[in-house]
Amino acid sequence: MRRIAHWVGGKSVPGTSGRSGPVWNPATGERQASVDLASAAEVDHAVDVARAAFPDWRATSLSARAEVMFRFREVLAANREDLAFLVSAEHGKVLTDALGEVARGLENVEFACGVPHLLKGGYSEQAAPGLDVHSVRQPLGVVAGVTPFNFPAMVPLWMIANALACGNTFVLKPSERDPSAPMFLAELLREAGLPDGCFNVVNGDAGAVDRLLEHPDVAAVSFVGSTAVAEHVHETGTRNGKRVQALGGAKNHMLVMPDADLDVAADAAVGAAYGSAGERCMAISVLLVYESVADDLIARIRARIPRIRMGPAAEHESEMGPLITAEHRDRVAGHLADASAEGATVLVDGREDVPAGGFFLGPSLIDGVRPGMRCYDEEIFGPVLAVTRIGGYEEGLRLINENRYGNGTAIFTRDGGAARRFEFEVDAGMVGVNVPVPTPVGYYSFGGWKASLFGDRHMYGPEGVDFYTRSKVVTARWPDPASSAIDLGFPQTR
Repeated sequence: MRRIAHWVGGKSVPGTSGRSGPVWNPATGERQASVDLASAAEVDHAVDVARAAFPDWRATSLSARAEVMFRFREVLAANREDLAFLVSAEHGKVLTDALGEVARGLENVEFACGVPHLLKGGYSEQAAPGLDVHSVRQPLGVVAGVTPFNFPAMVPLWMIANALACGNTFVLKPSERDPSAPMFLAELLREAGLPDGCFNVVNGDAGAVDRLLEHPDVAAVSFVGSTAVAEHVHETGTRNGKRVQALGGAKNHMLVMPDADLDVAADAAVGAAYGSAGERCMAISVLLVYESVADDLIARIRARIPRIRMGPAAEHESEMGPLITAEHRDRVAGHLADASAEGATVLVDGREDVPAGGFFLGPSLIDGVRPGMRCYDEEIFGPVLAVTRIGGYEEGLRLINENRYGNGTAIFTRDGGAARRFEFEVDAGMVGVNVPVPTPVGYYSFGGWKASLFGDRHMYGPEGVDFYTRSKVVTARWPDPASSAIDLGFPQTR
């Protein structure tokens, strides 16, 4: 059986802990590989290698670092189909979806290619007589990333592109459920000319994460995953003196105004709820619909669901693949049973008529969902769309703002005034206007509010550069030696 090891010091390194985990084929339910799980000692070794590589990489000129990023962009683009295939094979998402993931990750590399401009500091001449002040941004040192199973290529690229371009060295702990894509990224970085030791991958479980959070030589940790783990990562990392950005879960609402084009809204809801089998932190999981148009919109959504072609990613006609594991599928399916018990109506039950074998769950639609029901309150992370009927805009806005999560949200309307008001009043970090999945482009930054984010910096884009650097201010005077004198007073600028 294929064995997936670690990547340390520019090469694949077999694990020594004696522990391993399964990597499943979600489309068949069969085990396709074994992944080594790192011990604390193996994590320490990866950090030591990254620490040793840091001084030379930090001293590398901005132009040379940018050149590596440009070459990485080229080899990544040239190998995008191979990378997408690895994502599909281990995650289960269809190839077109995986190619889209790679394309969005590529945006972050393109942004990082501009690092000479992004790291420009400030300069103030004659801040006081004969005194000049300038500021620079410098890398932190060894930084770490912990990434989820749902985007095994894109989310690592959110982190590593900016972190490396800014002069840091990196230790990545990807999801052990689909680890091949991050290992392939390591190979592409080596091909692009990144010096050995600057990027390292340790495959592992919670023990590896905790060691990174405690390690004294790790300066910062980036995390994407569930809210419970994000909170743990933030609390543990900051308690150990680290800079932490931890992106948690979501419960994204889509508010449909009565003037919206209902066909457009139905298409958007189906795509945003069931794309990637709903395993997206930006998936729409709650549809807030005016009572006056609810039946009409629901009918349009129900008519579209049977057209979704569900099947293995290897079949080119497939539009929606399986979930990542049997356990996760069963947990998501449990929400359908609970919804019926709590008084909601399951209009489309994804447990029925699914492909044989694998971890499939079909698109599901639930009506009559209200706060207090489990399917409303919890992040489902699967192909389940809940419909909550509302009496007006104020009720819809209140439901969004009262929710514990604040990742993304969307409004569908033809009224510019209503859209602008929604942008201003809604409590969420990413907002879409007639856009159901408002994931920011690579030169903005990604992140939510409330229980969707722990830390004070969003990911990638300008805030990513801020996160992976720290500011240093230099105050300099070059006096005439003949005028030098002792001054015990507090420094003045006037």
